[in-house]
Amino acid sequence: MKKRLLSVILGAAMVLSLAACGKAAESTAPAASADASADADTTFVVGFDAEYPPYGYMDDNGEYVGFDLELAQEVCDRNGWTLVKQPIDWDSKDMELESGSIDCIWNGFTVTGREDEYTWTVPYVDNSIVFVVKADSDIESSEDLAGKVVVVQADSSGLAALDENPDLTATFAELQQVADYNTAFLDLESGAVDCIVVDIGVAQYQLTSRGDTFRQLEEPLTTEQYAVGFKLGNEELMETVQSTLFEMYNDGTIDKIAENYSDYNIPEMLCLGNYIE
Repeated sequence: MKKRLLSVILGAAMVLSLAACGKAAESTAPAASADASADADTTFVVGFDAEYPPYGYMDDNGEYVGFDLELAQEVCDRNGWTLVKQPIDWDSKDMELESGSIDCIWNGFTVTGREDEYTWTVPYVDNSIVFVVKADSDIESSEDLAGKVVVVQADSSGLAALDENPDLTATFAELQQVADYNTAFLDLESGAVDCIVVDIGVAQYQLTSRGDTFRQLEEPLTTEQYAVGFKLGNEELMETVQSTLFEMYNDGTIDKIAENYSDYNIPEMLCLGNYIE
């Protein structure tokens, strides 16, 4: 009797062990839906900064919208997935990705300087980091920022670009960091800061939506590229998303979506075609 009981216990342990291994093997795929039923949809959880227009933001109706989220929705539609738009604190994006709370970071996410930190799709947008000042400011170039207060989003590509230009930042009276660019533009409008260092797409959105309040300096700080970032090693999911993006480019869907953001120069910034053989 004791031997039989021991066999049953060992058998149950082996079943549990195999089930755990099976779950681990599926960890690189998009997450299963909360229903967890046998035929439930597969969810694709996209982490994004909800205050980063035109790539991802909340519109006047309280809906999360943006160029990147439209691309993600089309990828999901073509793969039979359910898109989950997950706003995240940008400072916590790595923790969210490592924990599995999100499947990818897709929100004007810069490859440059992070090449070995994530598993990336090929770039789909060429981007520049630019300076934005008030329309009536006497600042005309980066040289005019000497003695001025400059603001940038924390842990952003703009901050990384400034870190690579210490001779420039040394001339500032102060370099401030804020959690999001909406705060930065409010600070600029109020006169609390003199200049914002920001991605050109975000700059164009603000300049378009706020009329003649701000202007962009002609010379950019630097240029960079955007791609979709996955947890390092998650090649399978990355390749599925990338192949779908190639398909969307070839049939004209990406160009069509980009036209919705022509006021922000998105059509001119597309570069995915450079990576399709």
